[in-house]
Amino acid sequence: MTITQWFIFFLVVQVIHFLATWKLYIKAGRKAWEAIIPIYNAIVLMKIINRPKWWILLLFIPIVNLLMFPVIWVETIRSFGRNSRVETILVILTLGFYIFYVNYALDVSYIKERSLKPRSALGEWVSSIVFAIIAATLVHTYFMQPYTIPSSSLEKTLLIGDFLFVSKFHYGARVPMTTVAAPMVHDTIPILNIKSYMFSDNYSERNTSFWNKFELPYFRLPSIQKIKRNDIVVFNQPADTLLDMNDFHPDRNYYKPIDKKTNLVKRCVAIAGDSLEIRDGYIYINGQRTTYNDRAKIQYNFIVNTNGQTISMAALVNRYNVREGGQMRDGNYFVTLTEEEAAKLAKNPLVKNITRIVQPKGQDGGVFPHIPALGWNIDNFGPIYIPKKGATVKLTKETLPLYKRIITEYEHNTLLLNGKEILINGKLTDSYTFKQDYYWMMGDNRDNSLDARYWGYVPFDHVVGKPVFIWFSWEKNAKGINKVRWDRLFTTVNGNGKPISYFKYFIIILAAWFIFDFFRKRKKANS
Repeated sequence: MTITQWFIFFLVVQVIHFLATWKLYIKAGRKAWEAIIPIYNAIVLMKIINRPKWWILLLFIPIVNLLMFPVIWVETIRSFGRNSRVETILVILTLGFYIFYVNYALDVSYIKERSLKPRSALGEWVSSIVFAIIAATLVHTYFMQPYTIPSSSLEKTLLIGDFLFVSKFHYGARVPMTTVAAPMVHDTIPILNIKSYMFSDNYSERNTSFWNKFELPYFRLPSIQKIKRNDIVVFNQPADTLLDMNDFHPDRNYYKPIDKKTNLVKRCVAIAGDSLEIRDGYIYINGQRTTYNDRAKIQYNFIVNTNGQTISMAALVNRYNVREGGQMRDGNYFVTLTEEEAAKLAKNPLVKNITRIVQPKGQDGGVFPHIPALGWNIDNFGPIYIPKKGATVKLTKETLPLYKRIITEYEHNTLLLNGKEILINGKLTDSYTFKQDYYWMMGDNRDNSLDARYWGYVPFDHVVGKPVFIWFSWEKNAKGINKVRWDRLFTTVNGNGKPISYFKYFIIILAAWFIFDFFRKRKKANS
């Protein structure tokens, strides 16, 4: 819905609220008209149900308000003596419309000094759980989100099995666009394995579906920093609107809300306004070869020639930090490692030579923008311009494939190519001005990463946040206590130098708190 449509919807809700509660307002000693004035009616209602005014803010926060509305409905009927479990269930199942029945059909009295304490242990438990979920949803949606590293695209920089905290506020928290969704889950509800949101993914129904009309326009809260070159970023994968994520033809789109596309984590190797080129696997930004801090472990695939002699892969892993899974091919080992590790491995007396695998320039690799004549591949690519908000580019039949998906899918224009003529929104044009910034995201495991080289630019409205902290890490193939990577617990994601684990300090602080709390309670009990 547009802003105007949302405003009309808000006014309709106010009318429904007035019709459902005006008699109850009168019975509570208020005026009937107070039930229809937007915002003010909520302030009065908080006084009637004897709840704090700051609850009103929660009613206007997407996703959180889905949890708060049932709480308000229950509190409203209980303020007029309707406390039974059946009525509590009814008011929730009817989406609050049971209040109409209380308002018009029942002779109820207002209970001004009602007890706010739950009447049973079950009620107290439910109340605690609900508000714990509300608080967790608020933090998860707007401040800090837990995230698990699912793939090896950032291997050795971030490992499979790392559990991260991702900051939403660094780049500005994005207000959820999908307003009718389960809290604290992404696109699927665990165990049930069903969609977590009410939305039609059918491409032909995206503008007509009832639930799709409740999608909020894109909006992001103020940020504390901009995305910098070589930041590690969590974002929604643009190609997740394709029926097959390995098939990058835009005419096969189905519709999926941006905030429900698959979450990925990659390194932002180029920011808006940059010119990017890849030469023999090395990234050049604005003509300069990119350098990284010592925490970035950029890896490539190598062929290790041992003259047919067998090398213990376990020894390679332990001594040279070679990635597990190196295998013999035609008498040679195929391994993935950094150039520093390759230099160390080359000194092994069993190694005759070691060669990095590079796709030659001019050999098509099936990469963005999927034009074989360009001869681009993962090791030799570009140069390509990374679009910046407000910048204008010339459009020709040859350059259009670079920006076609931006113009149509990300910035919602119609595009028609008629011979050499380009029409955008029905108007003949030879240029285009971008409406938002774009970024180029790649994995550090360069030859084993499905990234922007295949599906192109990442729009800023797809950015989720910045990983800042590893709170847990485990190795699934290890056994017992060795499954936990103790040296990675409570380490920071960014910065220079070897990561330092702050886990022991956390344990010390936690133990100190428990000791303090024990003696505090003991002193209170003896006083």
